[in-house]
Amino acid sequence: MLLLPFLVLALQLSATSAIERAALDGVRGGVFPGAVVVVGTHDRVLLSRGYGRLTWSSSGATPSSDSTLYDLASLTKVVATTPAVMLLVQAGRLDLDRPVQHYLPEFTGDDKERVTVRHLLEHRSGMRAFLPLNERASTAAEARQIVLTEPLRFDPGGRIVYSDLNAMLLGWIVERVAGVPLDRFVEENVFGPLGMRHTLFKPPRALRPRIAPVGIWRGYVIAGQVHDQNAARLGGVSGHAGLYSTGLDLARYAQLWLNEGHAGDGMQLLLVGTVRHFARRGPGNRALGWELRDTTSAEDTGTLLSPAAFGHGGYTGTSLWIDPVRDLFVIVLTNRVFAPRTRRSISRLKDIRGRIADAAVALRREVCGPADPRPGATKSC
Repeated sequence: MLLLPFLVLALQLSATSAIERAALDGVRGGVFPGAVVVVGTHDRVLLSRGYGRLTWSSSGATPSSDSTLYDLASLTKVVATTPAVMLLVQAGRLDLDRPVQHYLPEFTGDDKERVTVRHLLEHRSGMRAFLPLNERASTAAEARQIVLTEPLRFDPGGRIVYSDLNAMLLGWIVERVAGVPLDRFVEENVFGPLGMRHTLFKPPRALRPRIAPVGIWRGYVIAGQVHDQNAARLGGVSGHAGLYSTGLDLARYAQLWLNEGHAGDGMQLLLVGTVRHFARRGPGNRALGWELRDTTSAEDTGTLLSPAAFGHGGYTGTSLWIDPVRDLFVIVLTNRVFAPRTRRSISRLKDIRGRIADAAVALRREVCGPADPRPGATKSC
């Protein structure tokens, strides 16, 4: 029996080492210069570490899970825009099944009266996948007008076409209904209550030394200027991109979901029914706002997360996955877009994230024991 604690420690170190090997393989393979990995449960952070450097320089700083800010790119959709929509829905101010035109009458064009708010969250609006707004518009107002009047390419409620335009529209709906800018609404109603003190749009210049850079322009390192050019054209605040955060701030957000909307100190930020509705499997591998784990592939999520796991990624090299069955979250933040030294950085990053996810499941099991998947069961960690 005396050997049991040492065996548990050895297994825990093995899972931790597997995460470290995967992260450092990404650095050595030229996929990204550095990474932050945070793994935890509904009430504990099991691992929180930085690997590599913020740049390819050997003298660069090591990323920190509590102070290094990452450009989240499309993680903005689920960390800012989705909870903003949820809050307005549960307050009775926004109806998912109302037409988008009810909230944005300027959303005009053939068949657009059939597009609902739910369609935007499911990426079944019929909108095209992408528009180069930075090339077609010279101001934020012009960019907005282009999106609002863009013709549908598919029947509303039909095929799933993942599109940034859907999230842009959701952000504008939030602003119209709430009567305040999106960044102000989420700061006051999501990030502030959760204690996410390092999560924000448009970080000030003073924070730039703490921001993982996303490129080099004319010899200067780019940090704090949003990588997504459409978000930049829209002024740095958009429903699809523009948010910055740290690993530990995102851990707080992940725990909100694992606790079904309970934010601690007796505060129920999101209603249990709202959380379950938005995380429920819908058409394809999608929930409302979120992507659901593709059980036919090990890319991004490995093989051990449950089919109920939901998450999202960002083009800059960020990802967040939450598994309510395993009582587990896995956060991987990288600045993949900073001068990658391999041509296959996206596919290789997905492989690395899958390895980290599998090791995270093993780590949780060894530290906490197996999670009880029964609804309402007492969590063991």
